[in-house]
Amino acid sequence: MIRLRLFGRSRLYHDPLAPVLKAPAQVGWQAWFRETEQVAAQPLTGRELLMRARGEWTVEPEEVAQVVARHGSLAVGPAGELLVELRDQTAALALAQALSLSFGEEVLLAP
Repeated sequence: MIRLRLFGRSRLYHDPLAPVLKAPAQVGWQAWFRETEQVAAQPLTGRELLMRARGEWTVEPEEVAQVVARHGSLAVGPAGELLVELRDQTAALALAQALSLSFGEEVLLAP
């Protein structure tokens, strides 16, 4: 299995930019008639992390997710980085070509 980082072109500075999960998402609860301190930490999936790039990238993350899904899958790495998991080098080359055809230099893969 090959894991590559996925970067998009920053809308503001035009440099490669990728969302990174710094801490698990925390969902808390607020009751109407009582106090509660209940908090559930839930990690984001690769797709959910990619969707956080909406408005930050020059392309729509939903369109990127559709192209990636044809060749591999999105994942979150151990350090919170956005990754694409691919079965082999052939799939990696096919994805790189598909991203280039669809988005030009706006979406990039890196080791």
